[in-house]
Amino acid sequence: MIIGVDHIGIAVQNLEEALEIFEKKLGLKLEGVHEIKEQRVKAAMLLAGETRIELLEPIGQEGPVARFLEKRGEGFHHIAFKVKNIEGLLAQLKEKGIILVNEKPRVGVKGAKIAFLHPKSTKNVLVELCEE
Repeated sequence: MIIGVDHIGIAVQNLEEALEIFEKKLGLKLEGVHEIKEQRVKAAMLLAGETRIELLEPIGQEGPVARFLEKRGEGFHHIAFKVKNIEGLLAQLKEKGIILVNEKPRVGVKGAKIAFLHPKSTKNVLVELCEE
């Protein structure tokens, strides 16, 4: 079950430059910066009221964010929803014809269970499901 928006992901070429805008100029509060090696990405999480903004910089030229930037450039990357019972939700969505990027949840930032839905199933929007 989806219970709210967890965060909005934005792909950037340079995390320091993006932090200069989102943290210093816009005044969002930086929660932390994490490296997610298996996704080849460095992520900064910022608070915007009750919603978080995740800035994603690729590490190297490979990985999903690097490919995204190469094809589409900087900007909106994904929306992440807070969920309960991620395993059950994935099974329900698969039954309804949603293409899953992740059949089973994996561990994301801060130990949350995460899984992605393929944009072909969601009107070209990459959707992430997050269960803390």
